[in-house]
Amino acid sequence: MNQYIFRTLLTCTILLFVVAGFSCQKVDDQVFDELSEEERHLPENALLGLETHEELETTLFASEDMVFNPTNMDIDEKGRIWITEGINYRDFRNSDLPGRDEGDRIVILEDTNGDGKADSEKVFYQGNDINSALGIMVLGNKVIVSRSPDVFVLTDTNGDDKADEKEILFTGIDGEEHDHGVHAFTLGPDGKLYFNAGDAGGQIRDSNGEPIIDKAGNTVKNDGNPYRKGLVFRVNLDGSEFEVLGHNFRNNYEVAVDSYGTLWQSDNDDDGNRSVRINYVMEFGNYGYTDELTGAGWRSRRINMEEDIPNRHWYQNDPGVVPNLLLTGAGSPTGILIYEGDLLPDVFHNQMIHADAGPNIIRSYPVTNNGAGYNATIENILEGVDNQWFRPSDVTVAPDGSIFVSDWYDPGVGGHRMQAPHIGRVYRIAPPETPYEIEEVDYSTPTAAIQALKSPNHAIRAKAWMQINKWGADAETELTEMYNSDNQRYRARALWLLSKIEGNGEEYINTAIEDNNPDIRIAALRAARQMDINILPLLEHLVDDASPQVLREVAIALRHNESAKAPGLWAKLALQYDGEDRWYLEALGIAADKQWDSFLEAWLAVKGDEWINEKAGRDIVWRSRAGQTLPMLVDVILNDSVEEDEKMRFFRAFDFQSSSDKEQILVDLLDEGQQDQQMITFSVLQLLDHSVLDHPKVTASLDQALETVKETADFMYLVDRYQLETKNEELVNLVLSYPDSSLGANAARHMLGYGGEGYLTELLKSNNEENVKSIIQALGYLANDQSLAILESVIVDEDMNLSSKQLAVEAFGLGRGASIRDAEDRLLKMLHDGLITSALESSAENVLMESYRADIRQAAAGYLQILNNNEATEYRPVAELIQSVGDINNGRQVFENSCQFCHQVGQEGINFGPDLTEIGDKLPKQGLYDAILDPNAGINFGYEGYILTLQNGSKVTGIRNSENDDEIDLRLPGGNSNSYDKTDIASTEIMEQSLMPNMQGSISEQEIIDLVEYLSELGSDN
Repeated sequence: MNQYIFRTLLTCTILLFVVAGFSCQKVDDQVFDELSEEERHLPENALLGLETHEELETTLFASEDMVFNPTNMDIDEKGRIWITEGINYRDFRNSDLPGRDEGDRIVILEDTNGDGKADSEKVFYQGNDINSALGIMVLGNKVIVSRSPDVFVLTDTNGDDKADEKEILFTGIDGEEHDHGVHAFTLGPDGKLYFNAGDAGGQIRDSNGEPIIDKAGNTVKNDGNPYRKGLVFRVNLDGSEFEVLGHNFRNNYEVAVDSYGTLWQSDNDDDGNRSVRINYVMEFGNYGYTDELTGAGWRSRRINMEEDIPNRHWYQNDPGVVPNLLLTGAGSPTGILIYEGDLLPDVFHNQMIHADAGPNIIRSYPVTNNGAGYNATIENILEGVDNQWFRPSDVTVAPDGSIFVSDWYDPGVGGHRMQAPHIGRVYRIAPPETPYEIEEVDYSTPTAAIQALKSPNHAIRAKAWMQINKWGADAETELTEMYNSDNQRYRARALWLLSKIEGNGEEYINTAIEDNNPDIRIAALRAARQMDINILPLLEHLVDDASPQVLREVAIALRHNESAKAPGLWAKLALQYDGEDRWYLEALGIAADKQWDSFLEAWLAVKGDEWINEKAGRDIVWRSRAGQTLPMLVDVILNDSVEEDEKMRFFRAFDFQSSSDKEQILVDLLDEGQQDQQMITFSVLQLLDHSVLDHPKVTASLDQALETVKETADFMYLVDRYQLETKNEELVNLVLSYPDSSLGANAARHMLGYGGEGYLTELLKSNNEENVKSIIQALGYLANDQSLAILESVIVDEDMNLSSKQLAVEAFGLGRGASIRDAEDRLLKMLHDGLITSALESSAENVLMESYRADIRQAAAGYLQILNNNEATEYRPVAELIQSVGDINNGRQVFENSCQFCHQVGQEGINFGPDLTEIGDKLPKQGLYDAILDPNAGINFGYEGYILTLQNGSKVTGIRNSENDDEIDLRLPGGNSNSYDKTDIASTEIMEQSLMPNMQGSISEQEIIDLVEYLSELGSDN
């Protein structure tokens, strides 16, 4: 049979199943592979390349004839799919990709004939004010739409599926046109709204634009006072009683709340670090994306720094950081829900279901109890095994218990480099041969509304909750029947509503805290916290509960409780800590916020001096922020029975103590004469700084430590920290020994900043060619104003030999240490001014014609009177390049020659830009070509280039690690970092261009093909 006819017949056979509402679990890979690139992306082939859980099937519900680039979704009581679209993300109307001048849409998709596919599309609202909205929630006739800087409430007053009114619920939220802004809302079982914002959200204001003060008395802003980065919120339906439930996430995309009131989230890492995480959100916790006190990024050096990047990324060794539930590797997590239906297989019942667009997957994370926290595993549901354009943006539960997935469908992740804004898909996942049938929902009587409250669909439950709550005592009988049922989730939902019945709520709470199910006891305590009652009797009753999870909730309920009984209750909880359960320890820390002195004192009154002989006791001191903590930390450090590794934890704990005695206590530790005094001394020196150099103990200890760590990065760290001006001989040795590394460049930087320039210039004039070469290399890698000035002097010095001058010119292209941008500008100016002789032009060409800046290449070509052949050569279109098969081995060589100065694969390369170890799992070939050939089309969040103009006129370029009131810490090309005092900075500018060079014209077309072939094979399986 003709191969084309065979393939066509096979495709048609598959389509018959799709139209009928059925799909194979996994279509033969060969079918997908034999389709052309264009054919693969047609709606009729949407299911090819997708693999579904063996007990489920996936069907296509809607595609781009109805929906485009869906960013978020919800499903109403009629089973209709509500979609927010993002065609206009980042103003694509002004790019090569056509947008919509009239703005993005909210569309309603419906299957009116029962064939399992949408056949009706309505536009509920359209406007530029909702461009690229990241959240939608259907709440009766109201729809809450999240789109930084605003949260809108759109109301359909006449039932025609059109928004008639628009109100602002919240405003002033940063992150406009940014996926790290404000995200979707959900209604919890308590009738409150839950939502979150990523680290670009910044702040949130009320509908009048006024700053919001939360129930803890803090301004809702992620500036470190006290909240940082991504935040989780809880509010009443009218926006009142605002609470911040957790902070210090990166991009917590959605929050899911189960029937007990437990919160679950995902969080994205800094791209490329394989550290995407799933969190149980312990209320009021810090989740460790940055340093709690300083806001420093995860790369910043600290005592007891975690050995592996995933834990280092989330500051898991720090006291005050809630542990992660699960790490899922590389990804771009999006929508999440708790599945409380029964249509799907048992393994998914009452579990998280989550969309991750990076690895093209829908997963579940079944959890089991683990002390005061949880353990989780991974169960895949739907995966784009062969089709990496599958980019799930959300997952939602329908009224029948099936789940729907919105797919913005693109070769890239997120909107930064969007290539297919006019494509979009919606899938339904259910057991095989399960038709999509929606029954009409009745809310007219308490009995009917109670039945609706049992729905797996959030919109139905929300509407039922509001109706039942409005009835109050009139629905009490039916709610009591539901509470007395066998389904524990139903019981919890009933309890929340019973607790809100005026006059009777406390009675139900008192009954529920005696329940055999600890989850019901937890829900009861959480409900009680929202009531106007004295909660202390409940805490006294539960403080000896057998469940560590109930004890966790008792601790959280004690937070900011000023009762005279609170310290004693906390002490009872602390006495039950086993020394192993980090979740429990952090709950104790949350409970003691702002009351550490009285709480710790109450515990010590019972525990006595024996605390130091038990790990549990030492842990509580490690976590403590009480005024009396410092001498207790010293007691642990000087205790010979405590292992050295554990002592490092306690030195890190010093960073979280604010007592005025801290400096003197640390100085006193320098001469204790302990068996591990060398470790103690070095740790103390990392906590002190140059302000105490006038103390003889510090000076003597510093000299001894420097002698011990000579020719290491630790030596350089101490010299920098103490701003030493007397170590030039040792620093010169580092420059000569490590000229092509951050260690040598940092040594040169310090010398130039602290009077050591003469040492370097004297060596440059010596006859030792190796020394001259090393110094020039180090100055080139440093590439700051001073080092470039020295290189310029070498180039124009008539007494320098030609080879040294050539090295100096070429060193202008080594600027991985600070600002290659400034180096290129200066070298170009020398060329313009005639300071580059004909003998040096070839070296200048090597530097300037390899620049990622087209203006530099163009100007240099003119000055050098050369034809920029690479610039003139155009590659074939990406659609054609994709069809080419490259040489992986040669591609690896191209990477090593052109890419590893900024990127890592495994342990090889420089940790500056995103890690590429698993990039093949995240981007298909088209996405890789787009990223390489047009890096300016989309810059990964967190990798934007910053240009600092210093007061002396020099410029420094890098990626901002962190910023506080005093300084900005930049990660510099080459992987090392440096801090700049704000008093030394004249201005700060965010680069419009990517720091990644545009490879167009820099390497041949075949090298591009080989490089993409190599990168496409990189993944978690390799």
